[in-house]
Amino acid sequence: MDRLDEMLLEVKDTSELMIDLAYSSLLYNNHDIAEEVFSMEEAVDEMVGQIQNEAINRVIEDKNAPKALAIIRLSTALEEISDAAMQIADVVLRDVQPHPVIQLSLRDSEVIITAAQVQDDSSLANRTLGDVKLATQSGMWVIAVKRDRRYIYGPDEHTVIAAGDVLFARGPKDGEAYFKDLASGAVKV
Repeated sequence: MDRLDEMLLEVKDTSELMIDLAYSSLLYNNHDIAEEVFSMEEAVDEMVGQIQNEAINRVIEDKNAPKALAIIRLSTALEEISDAAMQIADVVLRDVQPHPVIQLSLRDSEVIITAAQVQDDSSLANRTLGDVKLATQSGMWVIAVKRDRRYIYGPDEHTVIAAGDVLFARGPKDGEAYFKDLASGAVKV
């Protein structure tokens, strides 16, 4: 896989996560997650610009205009998905009251998405997800890890958690406090 393919895959994965996070922020009126969607959208815009520049450079080198056009169209569609996620999150940040149907779905929903930053003294730091058995301990499944400005999508039991990482997890509402306490270091594994 070359650099262009990697960038396209990263934009696709980021856009998918943004949709999950945006809906979660809306369902649970979570401003922190809504703000994360906004920062992710800025990163997507930057990556899409890089993808489009690379596609144009390749047209000049390879003379393969149809392939470059397909790449540009795909990246533009992914950017539109990220923009839509940002618009959903914007509802939360503007404190617009959710529609009654959304409020009803909240009562029926047993799964949330939340985020927590791993602190230096957390027993999660410098260990793999498999070592800490986070899903077993808290019921929360890590769906993505933000490390600096990069995201690790679909982390597995071999993924090492570092201090400073932001973990995005999905699970039962009653597991959220324990998950956040583990990340902060207030509770040890």
